[in-house]
Amino acid sequence: MLSPEEIKKLVGTTAADLVENDMPLGIGTGTTVYWFIMALAEKVKNGLRCQAIPTSRQTETLARQLNIPLLALNDVNRIALTIDGADEIAPGLQLIKGGGGALLQEKMVAAASDRLIIIADHTKAVDQLGKFPLPVEVIPYGWKQVQKHIGALYNVEMTLRFKDGQPLITDHGHYILDCHFGQITDAPALEMQLNNIPGTVENGLFIHRAQQALVGYPDGSIKSIYGK
Repeated sequence: MLSPEEIKKLVGTTAADLVENDMPLGIGTGTTVYWFIMALAEKVKNGLRCQAIPTSRQTETLARQLNIPLLALNDVNRIALTIDGADEIAPGLQLIKGGGGALLQEKMVAAASDRLIIIADHTKAVDQLGKFPLPVEVIPYGWKQVQKHIGALYNVEMTLRFKDGQPLITDHGHYILDCHFGQITDAPALEMQLNNIPGTVENGLFIHRAQQALVGYPDGSIKSIYGK
């Protein structure tokens, strides 16, 4: 039986085989995507031609260290394929993302992609979204007002995300509110409603974004899940 890290490595390495020469490629953020980036770097070292658009400074730094050629999102018209992770994967490929704090760029890159493939271990597959706290990226100015609005609408517990004793600052200078919904029954509606609250930048619901997920299991198998 494979360990959790071995599962992530297996799925990440498998996803790297989907990358073709001269393919504008979005590369996501997270612990499973780390192994995808490592495998991609080995392919680039062996002659693969690609230009990658990173979804976070963390991913950008790692890719540069591994000599993966990079482009900015503004430098491309479309992205052929993006490989990214998720914190929860529900039926129909409804996703919660943003546990690593990169949800804004992740969603922008996903929106520019012809295909979004999610890679994850089996623990991320759920029957219904919501057990994982939903990240909502907010402008620091007046973030408590956003919190107040969300609380009034949904009556859920929220926590401001901290790092090293200070509010976490995203790559674009924002805060993150982690919203403990428990169960999300209408994810498409919630995604739109949250983004209509003034001061909200983006939220971690990814609905009708992904076409496929590769989910790894301890026995070494990989299951493909497809969207509706």
